[in-house]
Amino acid sequence: MMARIAGEPAVFAGAAAQVRGAHLRSELVTREIAPPERIAPHSVAIAAAIARDPHHSHPAEALESPYGSGRFLLLHDPASLLEWGAPFRVVCFAQAPLEQEIGVDPFISDVAWSWLVDALDSHGAEYRYLSGTATKTLSSGFGSLAGQGDAAQIELRASWTPVGTDYAAHAEAWSELLCLLGGLPHHEGIDSIAAHRARMREK
Repeated sequence: MMARIAGEPAVFAGAAAQVRGAHLRSELVTREIAPPERIAPHSVAIAAAIARDPHHSHPAEALESPYGSGRFLLLHDPASLLEWGAPFRVVCFAQAPLEQEIGVDPFISDVAWSWLVDALDSHGAEYRYLSGTATKTLSSGFGSLAGQGDAAQIELRASWTPVGTDYAAHAEAWSELLCLLGGLPHHEGIDSIAAHRARMREK
């Protein structure tokens, strides 16, 4: 993990240290990466990929995975207080392939978004102004790619304003979301995909 940069505000340095020390799901390969430039004066970014086998050694640079991957950013910009409602903002991304049967389900985007909300709540991550998109993609191969057959993928992009002082909880919730999208077992307090789909149909 990267060390504190000279000139960082103490409040951001403390929040970033929490993100760096967060207890992320063990099925993930994680690494701190350079955050995008000019998005905020101060930020910390974590990249992750699903490894499936937590007992197998994976190189730190192996942050792309056929099972799913994502990014988590904590931004700090006091000048954005009116826009964000606080000097901090979380931005995250998570994507994973889907089984074809699940990919054609009309409620899968709703399920993915519900998982984000459930993950935040189950980890005690308080937030305001949650927004984002859940995008389902279906594709079919033709010509020389016909052998690839049909494929489906879910992608979720979201941002929210963290409330309180527990910034690690937000990173942990993101790691939970990524594993859920990748089909890994859910933790207590979060429904399985089958339960979520059934609940959506009942509405």
